[in-house]
Amino acid sequence: MIDLTEIEAARKRIDGAAIRTPLVRLHVGDAPAEIYLKLENLQPVNSFKIRGATNAIALASPRERAKGLVTASAGNMAQGVAWAARAIGVPATIVVPEQAPEAKLAAIERLGGQVRKLPYDAWWNILVTGHVDGIDGLFVHPVSDPAVIAGNGTIGLEILEDLPDLDAVVIPYGGGGLTTGIASAVKALRPQARVITAEPATGCALSAAFEAGRPVDAGYQPSFVDGAGSGRVLDVMWPLVSQLVDDAVAVPLDDVAAAIRLIAERVRVIAEGAGALAVAAALSGRAGHGRSRASSRAATSTPARSPRSCKGGPEQVGWRLLADSQLLPNPNCPPLHDYAPDGLISGTNSSAWEGEFDVPRRPPCPRKLARNVAARKRPDRARQRRFRRAILAPRAGRGRRACDQPGRTDRRRRGGLLHDVAG
Repeated sequence: MIDLTEIEAARKRIDGAAIRTPLVRLHVGDAPAEIYLKLENLQPVNSFKIRGATNAIALASPRERAKGLVTASAGNMAQGVAWAARAIGVPATIVVPEQAPEAKLAAIERLGGQVRKLPYDAWWNILVTGHVDGIDGLFVHPVSDPAVIAGNGTIGLEILEDLPDLDAVVIPYGGGGLTTGIASAVKALRPQARVITAEPATGCALSAAFEAGRPVDAGYQPSFVDGAGSGRVLDVMWPLVSQLVDDAVAVPLDDVAAAIRLIAERVRVIAEGAGALAVAAALSGRAGHGRSRASSRAATSTPARSPRSCKGGPEQVGWRLLADSQLLPNPNCPPLHDYAPDGLISGTNSSAWEGEFDVPRRPPCPRKLARNVAARKRPDRARQRRFRRAILAPRAGRGRRACDQPGRTDRRRRGGLLHDVAG
């Protein structure tokens, strides 16, 4: 478990490189809990990995960084390291598995990183040994480096600031660095909160390790969920995750694909496979029925709150206040997305925008609305007169008005009343 002081120090260290991402709600009517998304896809490299990479590289000495940076990654950590390397002016070499997506490889090269492909087993062996043969430079371990884990833990701090009463946090599990970081912060500040991991069913190493009581070979099949899942839990990470994680969920690929579509429809966010893992686990009910938080790569943390009932019972009409201050009828408190198809409420914590009212507001009279619109279309004669007096030159031979002469009084009509104006 990473000490909370190290995570807080990492937060100050990465300030300016990583941004504080918002927390938005995913509105699903039949969900077992209220689900919130931590949108880490808004980071400069579209992933939370910039947090850990920046913190680890900032802690290294200039002499260690002089020969360049090296890491092994399926694509996201690679972009974080390449971003940091470009910022300090050193080269970056990235070792990726052969099935790494071309979009991520293109992003690495765009950031100036050099890509080296290896078979998956050889690539995974680098994570086990923490060394790349034949490449000089500072190796930034994407999983087990304590500085990387502390940087990832800053997500947990932000989660609890935005949703301090969460009941569970659901995190996609790949190597364990994200899980250990977030869990360290959550357990330190809210010990009663549960930590649940989500893995693809084609590579559920942590689920198999919990069943066996130790790391075992679980088998791994490559899929579109390339940023999570593995064939075996790293031995160096098992003592950490076994103490911090309360449950591990294996998610079928069909559920992950459905979660990707749901996130796109409701939140207008395009999530990668690993980004939808935790959302799929939360929607399945395996994460619990309280205030749970799913954590993912496109939604790198998704908390969920238990649904609240409508005030006054089903026989009354409730109202819910949206972010744009519009009141919408809400009989029996149905899901908010029934009235807001986008399903997105702006703000870092959408629950802050919600309110319920027992008495509905009478809609405005259509005749009054039409009359007001017609009045706005009429020319403002008074404004035109003021414009002429202030801008246009006075007519020749026209003297001062009576009200402009000292000691004189002008009687003007304002609002239907006569007012004496002293000159």
